Amino acid sequence: MNQQQEQLETLHEIRNIMDRSSRFISLSGLSGVFPGLLALAGAAVVKWYFSQRNINYYDDLGRSFTRQDILFLLGTAAAVLFLGICTATYFTVRNARRKNHRVWDSQSRRLAVNLTIPLAAGGVFCAVLIYHNLLYLVAPAMLVFYGLALLNGSKYTISDIRYLGIIEIVLGLVASFFVSYGLLSWTIGFGMLHIVYGALVYFKYER
Repeated sequence: MNQQQEQLETLHEIRNIMDRSSRFISLSGLSGVFPGLLALAGAAVVKWYFSQRNINYYDDLGRSFTRQDILFLLGTAAAVLFLGICTATYFTVRNARRKNHRVWDSQSRRLAVNLTIPLAAGGVFCAVLIYHNLLYLVAPAMLVFYGLALLNGSKYTISDIRYLGIIEIVLGLVASFFVSYGLLSWTIGFGMLHIVYGALVYFKYER
């Protein structure tokens, strides 16, 4: 029995080494929690802005938003994105150092590339929607392309983000039909789901 147990432990160690060599496994669960909190804060700011200008998102989707409205929404989204990337990077780097893993290697580069391509395509597509004044489709499109990015990058990091990506895609497609709930779906997708996913990953891999 002891010999069999040692063989199983050896196989487990070999598998871990192979996994580390092919995947970026230092992604921290807190890299999901804090961007999720920032997304909730961003959604709250947008909701406040709408209330100040008497805009009802559910009823005013057909209206032409002013240049100021669009700039405010884009500025808020950019701030959430920038701060989210900063916090995600910080907690990922901290987690990698705790595990004595390299932060920037071939695995993390592949992950970055596979995340960036769908995100860049999604950014351009959202810009096209804004150009044609189809603002009600921007939130669903962001969710779909973000989900595709997670799905595309999941093979280079922990597999859990694959499921998050699938849920984001489904949520975005559903929101494409129920466009009056675009802000709510964006809040759920980038806020609540991130927090739940991050917490699960944190307690699964880091506790």
